[in-house]
Amino acid sequence: MPAYGFAHLRSRRHHSDVIEYLQHIQATLDPFAGRFVIHGPPAEVVEGTWPGSMVLIEFPGLAEARAWYDSPAYRAILRLRTDHIEGDLLLIEGVAPDYDPAERARKLQTEAEAPLIP
Repeated sequence: MPAYGFAHLRSRRHHSDVIEYLQHIQATLDPFAGRFVIHGPPAEVVEGTWPGSMVLIEFPGLAEARAWYDSPAYRAILRLRTDHIEGDLLLIEGVAPDYDPAERARKLQTEAEAPLIP
């Protein structure tokens, strides 16, 4: 299953360190088959509020996403971003191509109806 690195960047500063980070990040992703899916364009907010921008990087699986984040190459450039941009980064597994939200609803309903064991 694919996995994703999702970043919510709440403050952006175009510091020279951030430019350097951007110049090097793809080389850190390549060994783990990571690719940008979304990279910070303004979002059209249709519900609620969304301060900042987002980045979404896809990986073949969660193991590759974790290996990328923990890699010496990425760790070497990480502070170039984190010293100048406030935000959060999540690694999260995606769903299979045959994912069925109705099946998920049935599972949740079954769990809700199950008696609690003291």
